[in-house]
Amino acid sequence: MKLWLVFCLALLWVELQNGACQQVKRRKDVGENRIRPGGKRVKARPTKPKDGGGKGQSLLTQVLDKGRFLRLGPSTTLTPGRDMELRCKGNSIGWSYPTYLDTFNDSRLSINPSDKYSQLILTSPSAADTGPYSCWVIVCDGTECERDHERTYVSYIYFTDKDNLFVPSAIHFEIVYLRPDRRAVVPCRVTDPQAKVSLHREVPPEEIPANGTQVTYDPTKGFVLQSPSLEQQGVFYCKAVTKGTPQISTKYQLLYVEVPSGPPFVSLEASPESVGGGDNVNVTCTVLGEPEVDVSYTWSYPGQGRRPVHTHTSWRLVNRGISHTTRISQSVLTVEDMETIDFGSYICKAKNQNGETMVTTNIISK
Repeated sequence: MKLWLVFCLALLWVELQNGACQQVKRRKDVGENRIRPGGKRVKARPTKPKDGGGKGQSLLTQVLDKGRFLRLGPSTTLTPGRDMELRCKGNSIGWSYPTYLDTFNDSRLSINPSDKYSQLILTSPSAADTGPYSCWVIVCDGTECERDHERTYVSYIYFTDKDNLFVPSAIHFEIVYLRPDRRAVVPCRVTDPQAKVSLHREVPPEEIPANGTQVTYDPTKGFVLQSPSLEQQGVFYCKAVTKGTPQISTKYQLLYVEVPSGPPFVSLEASPESVGGGDNVNVTCTVLGEPEVDVSYTWSYPGQGRRPVHTHTSWRLVNRGISHTTRISQSVLTVEDMETIDFGSYICKAKNQNGETMVTTNIISK
């Protein structure tokens, strides 16, 4: 019995010794002082969480009062009338902003670069200044510079004005072209992202519901018609409501277009085709194309550089087929008091954003 008791006490003493050793080891592990390989003691620094910003973090900030800064997100709502100052970090920065500020050469806008950042200042902003503002880093290799798309930052800024729920437009009646192969946008943008907006047809009067599939609404763009059709032609307007009286947008004429995109489709005609000396002749170059696509003309003719001619260019919209809207563009070259040098081949070259087409006609003497 005594031997059994002594054996149990010995085991208990061994267990207590092991526990004390482990506690000493733990204290050393948790202690503030650690030893580097060189034998030098330093304080252990607490591990900092990694910054989630870095490359993906926006460099576009708004300067607030008293030197405070606000990093801008995808959208920002500001008060009209208060000067806006934006900054973008970097010594070579590009900017973009609503296009009409350039169109009207607005003196309220200024951009001031420096070694550390670029500054955009807009004084007395109004509801009309609502739109996307962005900056990007410009990377140069020798004399060639380009935009760094991975370091491009944009914020859509709303200048909310209760008296102007829609972004004002200089055009009071806009044309929107409908094509079966692409989306169309009725551009009734708002200055308050919280406004409730609806789309309405004027005749017959009805509301066009935004169902999230065929018709969607984006406050930065307007109503998007995903698959335009002939039935959606007509005059439309938008209605916006917040807390006060509903407001009506400008009106939009929706026209259906069924002209394929491509180089100009050109025809050339001389009137009259057969002339004599001393007669006058008109050579007409006609292009059928998309309503909003501009066409430019270049002429070549026998007496070029030696005989005076007159040219006149015009265009108009016409309905072809079942309410299909087409643009007819024409350039007319007139030669007066025909001489021998004026007879021969007349060439018209028509060019648009998709390509160019060249056609020829001959004017012969009687």
